[in-house]
Amino acid sequence: MRAVVQRVAHARVTIGGEVSGAIGPGYCVFLGVGQQDTRAEADRLLAKMLKLRIFADGEGKTNLSIRDVDGALLVVSQFTLYADCRKGNRPSFTDAGAPEAAEELYRYFVNRAREELGTSRVATGEFGADMRVELANDGPFTVWLDTASL
Repeated sequence: MRAVVQRVAHARVTIGGEVSGAIGPGYCVFLGVGQQDTRAEADRLLAKMLKLRIFADGEGKTNLSIRDVDGALLVVSQFTLYADCRKGNRPSFTDAGAPEAAEELYRYFVNRAREELGTSRVATGEFGADMRVELANDGPFTVWLDTASL
């Protein structure tokens, strides 16, 4: 699995002009599922993400986790994180998970996040939908996580 984790002041997803999910301070997480991914990768990715210390403490040092600051997650499915641009100019997505399996792992990840942080602190987009994501990147602070290298 792959995730682009952006520390945000706020973020929201709209689908067809309707807000699907919105958060205040926390992470906007763009989540991609690969062909070989399992629940074990989802668990490992979530554990790492929740332990990241990328929020400032009282002295201005990035020393606090999302739990420490009572932050929220906005999780947005993004198969394009598996784009392969090595050949030609049109990306290939053959390494992305098949839609049915990817959706199951996406939902599993979201449900585990809700178990860890509480339902009210985890918002989502809609798997496979055409979404508009708006966010205020705080810092900016963006981290790339890939379970192949965790």
